[in-house]
Amino acid sequence: MGSAAELGAAVLMILGFPALMVAALVPNVYAFAAAAAVTYLADHYLHRKGSYLINRLSKVRAGLSIRFLIRQLLLVLLLARLSLADNLIYYGAIACFIAFYGLQAPHGALVTLIRNRRRMPVATRNVDLKSRIRIPDAPPRALLDRSAEKMLHLDLFAVAGILVAAALDSSVYGYVGIVVTVVLGGLYVLALMPYVRGNKIPPNADRVLAAVDDWLVGYKPETVLYFSGSKDSAYQVNMWLETMEQLDTRPLIILRERVILNNLAPTTVPVICVPGGVHLMNLDLSTVRVALYAANVGKNIHLLRVPTMKHVFIGHGDSDKLASVNPFSKVYDEVWTAGRAGRDRYAIADVGVRDDDIVEVGRPQLASIQGRQGVPDDRRGGAVDGHCPTVLYAPTWEGWDGNPGNTSLVLAGENIVKKLVKADPPVRVLYKPHPFTGTVSAKAGAAHKRITALVEKAGAERAADSRFTADTAAQAEAKAKAELTRIEARLAQLSGASGATGDKGDEAEATRDGVVDVRKHEEIAQLRAEWNDAYWRSFPAYEHRVITGAEPRLYDCFNVSDAMVSDISSVVSDFIASGKPYAVTDSAELGVEEFKRQNTAVRAAVILSNSAKELGGLLDAVRDPSADPLAEDRTELKRYLLGPDEPTSIVQFNTAVAGLARKAEARNLGQQAHAAAADAEEAELAGSLPGQRLASTGETDGVTAG
Repeated sequence: MGSAAELGAAVLMILGFPALMVAALVPNVYAFAAAAAVTYLADHYLHRKGSYLINRLSKVRAGLSIRFLIRQLLLVLLLARLSLADNLIYYGAIACFIAFYGLQAPHGALVTLIRNRRRMPVATRNVDLKSRIRIPDAPPRALLDRSAEKMLHLDLFAVAGILVAAALDSSVYGYVGIVVTVVLGGLYVLALMPYVRGNKIPPNADRVLAAVDDWLVGYKPETVLYFSGSKDSAYQVNMWLETMEQLDTRPLIILRERVILNNLAPTTVPVICVPGGVHLMNLDLSTVRVALYAANVGKNIHLLRVPTMKHVFIGHGDSDKLASVNPFSKVYDEVWTAGRAGRDRYAIADVGVRDDDIVEVGRPQLASIQGRQGVPDDRRGGAVDGHCPTVLYAPTWEGWDGNPGNTSLVLAGENIVKKLVKADPPVRVLYKPHPFTGTVSAKAGAAHKRITALVEKAGAERAADSRFTADTAAQAEAKAKAELTRIEARLAQLSGASGATGDKGDEAEATRDGVVDVRKHEEIAQLRAEWNDAYWRSFPAYEHRVITGAEPRLYDCFNVSDAMVSDISSVVSDFIASGKPYAVTDSAELGVEEFKRQNTAVRAAVILSNSAKELGGLLDAVRDPSADPLAEDRTELKRYLLGPDEPTSIVQFNTAVAGLARKAEARNLGQQAHAAAADAEEAELAGSLPGQRLASTGETDGVTAG
């Protein structure tokens, strides 16, 4: 329903229209003006916020145009009730609103036409189309951004002028307002017209596709990362961007939805977004030998049909969820898993994926996860210089199916956090919930709010605890905060400067100018690393924290934590790369043995019930590594789930790409040799004498063979 402010604005706007009607019937010009102001301001606020409620209003036949039309009709009613029906201002108002609505049709048509003509059949990033085709600048953002709202709000001049005229009994103000509204509306339409013709229009689809093919011929991509999905699934492709940048072969990313392109993280890899299946099939991908798929979706078939490349499912995480053994995976030439566990999952699931087609390549994304660095010696019952071990609570979200085993938030979350914040000797708590938390289940959302309040309250109490006063650190924290401010300012400057579309921009212009500045890209990466370091130094090392949003990232939280509590998800498998102690909650109450049997990743975990009474075992392992009975099990499980540490995952990944590329090339050469042999045989047959040809083929054409 949006925020409370948005809901309040919607209520005011809806109530404003009955108030307008009452003011028109009474009649009272000042009451009408006040109610009109409320409806205008509320409408503008909701549009500026991009409120979901705006869409809901249109669904109940209270859309934008209807709201403005009703207000104008009620203004005409007000004039009639004021006995001004015989006054020229009355007819002027009617003529104005008719003319103004007459301008809506060409305005809407022009806006739609401009947007359609500037929508590229193929949108790109890091692809040089600028030297191949002419793509004109986008119209000023002011013309197209919320264009319908802007056009309709031009009636404000006429409405205000007519109300002043009615209040002062002077038609001049009304005529001035009417003229201003009609003239501005006409100028708005005229301002749009140049962008639907001539050199303001981007090239047609055929020319754009030809330019992309020309670039492909020159670039000669060898390995493609292919992705299709919803807006919320962009993270699934973003996690592979750094790996693609580290490939030994020439990489290319192919996306199928514009919304994914808009949510793609910055990268130096060339990106082509091809929404149309036919356009994709016609792209020249003849040099590609390996295609990587991060998700099992229907649109994969559009590339899977190409036989000259080998197709690999790489997924977007490693866990014991059913998605990790999807039967669809058997359509690929190979399935790449992190370690032996992935291979065994497919064998147990028996969904048709052959063991020979599974390759273990590690998880390149986990390279930044650090191992155990040691923890402060707080066994004396207090914190050393304000430091204490850190425990990360990172529950997953509730999922779509309502399974109580999906997340620990609802049944166990508060118990976990209460025990952590009251632990003695003390620990620091970092709470980082899944970004989808509460989107499906109201109970999960409510639990998240209560846990957030618990952490914040515990943080306030700790700040007043004499054991955690470290005056010597205050100066360093202030310095780190200043450093954060500097880094954020520079990042904002670079992000603005590197934006392809500036203060105008659209898909066509972003395609033309969307070639990343490698120097800025590298500087941004360096600044983000510095930001992360400064962030953790900007507050006391004992301070409990609720961490939401994209920064700091989950892996950054891993690196500053000494242990983690989580749920069954890829988060657990990823944390295992650190080798640190961890706990997983059996929220469905399967029992320890059954829970471990069903979920490989928890075999070296402290298993928590919903009461979290077992949490002490995890804290003991954190405080004293010698009291960590699961350390050896974690080492073995890490290798089983994620593969060996040497060679590194990226080396394993590149080796697998190279090996599969050789298979694809061997297949293609074999097909070429087969085709050449068939052509030679056909030529030989065509050159034979008719009698010999007939004898060789058994054809007699009416002649009896002897």
